[in-house]
Formats: sequence, C-alpha cells, structure tokens
Amino acid sequence: MSKEKFPSEKNLDEKETASTPESAKKKATEDKEAKKDNHDEKLAKEIADLKDKNKELEDKYLRSEAEIQNMQNRYSKERAQLIKYESQSLAKDILPVVDNLERALSVEADDDVSKQLKKGVKMTLDSLTKTLKDHGIVEIEAEDVKFDPTLHQAVQTVVAENDDQKDHVVQVLQKGYQYKDRTLRPAMVVVAQ
Repeated sequence: MSKEKFPSEKNLDEKETASTPESAKKKATEDKEAKKDNHDEKLAKEIADLKDKNKELEDKYLRSEAEIQNMQNRYSKERAQLIKYESQSLAKDILPVVDNLERALSVEADDDVSKQLKKGVKMTLDSLTKTLKDHGIVEIEAEDVKFDPTLHQAVQTVVAENDDQKDHVVQVLQKGYQYKDRTLRPAMVVVAQ
C-alpha cells in the first residue's frame, strides 16, 4: 500500500495547522512580547554600558581635577620658595666683597691718610653688614661652638686640650653666612679632636 494519506487524514492535519483568529492574535502577541523583551534586553545592556562609561569618565575627571589641584599647589610652593630666596644669588656674590673689606681692615695703618682710608673701609663694611642683616643674611657663629657639618666646613683638625674642647671649633679661617634658613657658605674652621 502506498503511504498516501487518506482524504480524511488530510483534513485533520489541515485543521490542526490552520490558524484560528484567536491563535493568530496569540501568536502575534507572543511575537510582540518576544521583540519587546529582546528590545528591553538591548536597552538594559546599553544602559549598563553607558553607566560604566559614565563611571569611567567621572573617574578620569576626578583624577584630572586632583592632578590640576596638585600642580597648582606645587606651583604655589615653588613660587613661595623663589620669592623667599630671591636674593640668595646676590648674597653669594656679595660675600667675597665683605671678605675683601675685612682683609683691608686687618692691615695696619701707620700714617693719617691710611688711618682715614681704613676708617672709610670700616664704615663701608659696617653699612654693608647692616644691609645684609636687614635682608636676612647673617654670619654663622663658629668660634668655640660645637662642630656642625651643616654650618661648618672642617679644613683642619688639631688635638683637643681637654674633653670639653672635643668636637668644637677652635679657629675660624673664613666666616660662614646663612640666608634665612639656608647656608650660603659654610664657615671654614679648625676643629679639635
């Protein structure tokens, strides 16, 4: 026998596959809901991506803002340092002049002319020393004080006469100077050991 379907069987299959208006509506509704669910999933994913991107951009913004603030603070500190120590190079250049004036005063004056000249040099040195002090440049105390490597430069050592003299400056070879809290030039000294 052939495998052909009888006419009655064909009608039954057609009835099962034939759609009724209710089933068509139901299928259309299901399709719409499936499309809507798919669309909602896409929107949810897009929203999540945008939130992540927003967080990333906000983080970059905050980091940039902090970096700008740090740069401004660093600039302010550097500027304050420059203003505070603006005369440092001039002071270093003037120190040899002070040394030369002191050397000129150490020479003995025999006659009236040289005494007058020495008096003028003394007045010049006093005026220069006062001006330096007014601008925060002071001489470093060195004679008979404890040796401090930040303020003194030991160029020679001698044997200490007693225990109290150990690690103390016994002679100053060249005066040292400080500008505010910085050492312009350390004092060249002889230290007892």
